[in-house]
Amino acid sequence: MLKLIDNILNADVLQALRAMGHGDDLVLCDTNFPADSVARQTVTGELLRIDNVTAGRAARAVLSVFPLDSFVDKPALRMEIVGKPNEVPPVQAEVQAEIDKAEGKSWPMGSIERFAFYEAAKKSYCIIQTGERRFYGCFIFKKGVIPPDA
Repeated sequence: MLKLIDNILNADVLQALRAMGHGDDLVLCDTNFPADSVARQTVTGELLRIDNVTAGRAARAVLSVFPLDSFVDKPALRMEIVGKPNEVPPVQAEVQAEIDKAEGKSWPMGSIERFAFYEAAKKSYCIIQTGERRFYGCFIFKKGVIPPDA
């Protein structure tokens, strides 16, 4: 255990989060996402896991150490529901609440069509699969920067 580090962040996840640079993308996905096959095409080339937790809980842990990119309008994206692109299901609302809490402000997610999401995921730095079983619990977070001390 490490002090002040969320205990669901395992060593493999922490290593990937630390290694990522400004502008790199992280995919946080549910249990239905083709995570293993897509992860083989990412920078890390392997699937990372945060098992037995919801997408919201995993997002809280990741965002406790991961800055979102303030240089882009939508540093967090959600997978759109097929045929209902503007509908936001509870799983996505929960992750939005975690984003707002971590950033200390309302910062609405953008959305991305399902197959475009798959293509973007292949180009990401890493894929972290959660224990989320609800549909459309899939997100992309773009890493930002931590400013120097004043």
